Amino acid sequence: MRILLVVNSFASSVTARNTVIVHRALSRAHDVQVVETNRRGHATRFAQDAAHRGVDLVISFGGDGTLNEVATGVAGTDTALGVLPGGSTNVFARTIGLPNDPVAAVDLLVNGLADPDANIRPIGLGRVNGRFFCFHTGIGYDAAVVRAVETRASLKRWAGHPLFIYAALKTWMFGYDRSQPHFSVTADGAIGGPGGLDIDPSDELERPRFDPTRTVDDGYFTVVLNTNPYSFLGNRPLDLSPEAGLDKPLVAVTFRTMSAVAIIKTLAGALRGGGVTPNENVSRFDDVHELIVEHHSPFPYQVDGDYLGETTRLHFRHVPDAVKLLFPG
Repeated sequence: MRILLVVNSFASSVTARNTVIVHRALSRAHDVQVVETNRRGHATRFAQDAAHRGVDLVISFGGDGTLNEVATGVAGTDTALGVLPGGSTNVFARTIGLPNDPVAAVDLLVNGLADPDANIRPIGLGRVNGRFFCFHTGIGYDAAVVRAVETRASLKRWAGHPLFIYAALKTWMFGYDRSQPHFSVTADGAIGGPGGLDIDPSDELERPRFDPTRTVDDGYFTVVLNTNPYSFLGNRPLDLSPEAGLDKPLVAVTFRTMSAVAIIKTLAGALRGGGVTPNENVSRFDDVHELIVEHHSPFPYQVDGDYLGETTRLHFRHVPDAVKLLFPG
C-alpha cells in the first residue's frame, strides 16, 4: 500500500525519535513517504496532492488540527485517512480506540492495515461554512478559550491540560461577555420557518416537518458534535451526548447561561458519563442534519481545536460517508 505520513513536528507529542519509529513500523510492509508541515493549511495541500496522485492512505501524525487538515484534503476521494496521536489531547484518535502514545498506536494501525477490507470504512463528517470537521465545532465561550490557549501556543507542549484550565478560568472571568446571549441556534425543520429546510434538492435530504422546539435564541456557547466525547480531562472523557457518533448525524449542545454553578454541574455530569440532560440551562438537539447559528454581532468559533476567528453566521451540514477511515486492528 502507498502511504503518505504527514508529520507536524511542532505538535506536543511529536519527536524526531518517535517519528523514526513510526516510519519504520509502517514501512515494514508498505511504501511510505514522509512530509513535514510548517504552516497552517500545509497538511491539506499535502493530502490533496496525495489523493490526486492516487496514494492509498494519508496518515496524520500531529494534533487534532493537523488531522482536520488532512481529513479535509482527502474527503470525497478514494484515498483513506489514518490518524496517529501527536498533540496534547488527541480527541479523535482516542475516540476511535487508539492509545495516546504514538509508538503504541502505530502498532494498532499496522494491525489494521493487515486487513484493509475490514478496517478501512467510510465515516460521516460535519461541515461548517464549507469546512469539514472530524469531532466537533465550538462556538462562543468554547472558542474564546481556544483563542486564549493559542496566544500561548508555545506552552502547549509542556502544560497542555493546565493551560486549558487556566485559559478557561481567565476567559470566563475577563475574556467573554456573560451579560447577554451571543447567538441563536436553529436545527433542521425549524430552519426557514414552517416550510422546513431551505436545502438544495440534489442533497437528497428528507424534508422534516416544522418543529419549533428545534430552535434556541439565547445561546452563550454551543458545541456541535460529530463524535462523543467532546474532549478529555486527563484520562476522563467529557461525555456530552451518547447520540453522537461517526455513523450518526450531528448533535448540538447549547448552554443558555454563563452561570458558573450551572456550567460546573453540567460538566461534572458529563465526566460521570451518560451525556448532558436537557434542562432550562442546556438544550440538546440530536440527529441534526443541518444547523444554523447566527447573530447580528460577530461571535468566535473553533473547528477541531483550531481557532478560526469571528463570524455572524455558521451553516452546518452532516455529510455521510465523507471519508474512508483506517480503524485500529
